[in-house]
Amino acid sequence: MRQTVPWEAVLVLDGADPALLPEPLAADARIRVVELPRPVGAAAARNLGLRTVRTPLVCYMDDDDLAPEDSLAIRHQRITETGLGWVAGWSADLHADGSTTIWRCPTPPGVHQPGDVTGYWTSPEAQIPLGQTMLLARTDLVVAAGGHGGLTVGEDFLMVNGVTNLSAGELLPHVVYFYRQHDHQMSAGGAGAYRDLRGPSREFAFRHGRALRSALRHARTRGQELVS
Repeated sequence: MRQTVPWEAVLVLDGADPALLPEPLAADARIRVVELPRPVGAAAARNLGLRTVRTPLVCYMDDDDLAPEDSLAIRHQRITETGLGWVAGWSADLHADGSTTIWRCPTPPGVHQPGDVTGYWTSPEAQIPLGQTMLLARTDLVVAAGGHGGLTVGEDFLMVNGVTNLSAGELLPHVVYFYRQHDHQMSAGGAGAYRDLRGPSREFAFRHGRALRSALRHARTRGQELVS
C-alpha cells in the first residue's frame, strides 16, 4: 500500500477459504484474487497467478514478508532506463525485534550478462546467487523461463535460473525486500516435507542452472557459426 509507483496485485489462494480474505484486500480494485479449488503448492499456484498478470513487469512477494516503500520504484526506474530483462535489489532479514540484517548474496552488484548469475552458485549446498523476491522482471521473460519449476521445494531457484540465463540484468546495492524471520516459516525446519526434500531439490536446481546455461551458450555459438 505504501509503494510509490502504480501497481496491481494477483493474490493466489492456494486452496484457502476465500472467506478468510481480509475485507480491505477483497475491496481493493488493484488486487485480483485467483481462487484455486484445492491446494496445488507454491510453484503451481504462482504459475496460475502469473497466467493472469496484465502488467509488462512482475515480481513476487510471499504473504508474510514486507517491502520498503521504494521497492518497486527503484527497480522500475532502472529497468525502464536500461531496457534490461530484470533488475534486482538486496534482501534483508527482518527479525522479531524489528532489526534487519542485509543478506549479502554471492552475486555482486552491477550488470550481469545471461548466465553470469548461475556461475555465482558454486555447489548445491552453497548460498543461492539471488532470491526470487529480489527480482523485478519482464513478465514475458518470466513466462518464457517457465515460471516456477516443478519442485515442491526450490521451485523459485528454477525461476531465477531461467530468467537470469535468458536475459541480462542488474543487481542494485539497495534493499528492496524484507524477509521476515519467524518460527512458522516453511523454511524454518518445522515442515517435515520441506526439510526432507530440500537437499534433492537444491541438487536438481543447481544442475538445471548449469545445464540451461550450457545449452543456451551452445545455441548462441551455433547460431553465430551458421550466420558467419
